[in-house]
Amino acid sequence: MQNKFEADSIRKAFGDKQVLTDIYIKCRSGDIIGLLGRNGSGKSTLLKILYGTLYTDYKHISVNDDIINHPFKKRGIVSFLHQDNFLPKSLTVRSVIQLFEHKTDDPEFINDEILKKVYDTKIRNLSGGESRYLEIKLILSIDSQFTFLDEPFNGISPVHIELVKDMIRKHAFKKGIILTDHDYRNVLDVANIFMILFDGGLKILKSKEELIYWGYLPDNSLISQ
Repeated sequence: MQNKFEADSIRKAFGDKQVLTDIYIKCRSGDIIGLLGRNGSGKSTLLKILYGTLYTDYKHISVNDDIINHPFKKRGIVSFLHQDNFLPKSLTVRSVIQLFEHKTDDPEFINDEILKKVYDTKIRNLSGGESRYLEIKLILSIDSQFTFLDEPFNGISPVHIELVKDMIRKHAFKKGIILTDHDYRNVLDVANIFMILFDGGLKILKSKEELIYWGYLPDNSLISQ
């Protein structure tokens, strides 16, 4: 079954500043939507609204045509990777995996070349990149129809980034994914749909070159793409 997440008429203001204006977005199983935009354009704000944890002036959200204005309250709808680290620092990697997976022998984790080296290490002793890698893997492994990833590549080494992109592609076979990151090159590499937040509106891009048209990138930035 192909699932559909649809949001319409999203508006959000902070004081006198209108951040989002009549946003419409649709995500289906198999979609990897790359959400781009300058700092302060409202990318994280939009993801929190879609997840249902941030109050907004108006929104209409549906999943498979059923109205669900707070998706986070319904199990199996959306999993969300926030920008901030969330793993308990006093627990070991093994214990954290057990909390999420309810088992410690999942081959996807115990055979992972990165994690098996630190399986009995406490979270506080991991590098920032190792911790973020584990968070991404855990969130993607949650049995949900959709996953939102806010800054997944932040703090991760180039080698780990390629593994993360492979993970995203793998999980997109069975779920829809919306991600945003300041490292636009990785977003362009892994996404199959591109959108940009500009002046409070959300534009669907027909080509990467439109990022230049909308002023997100300088004229020569895509030469090496």
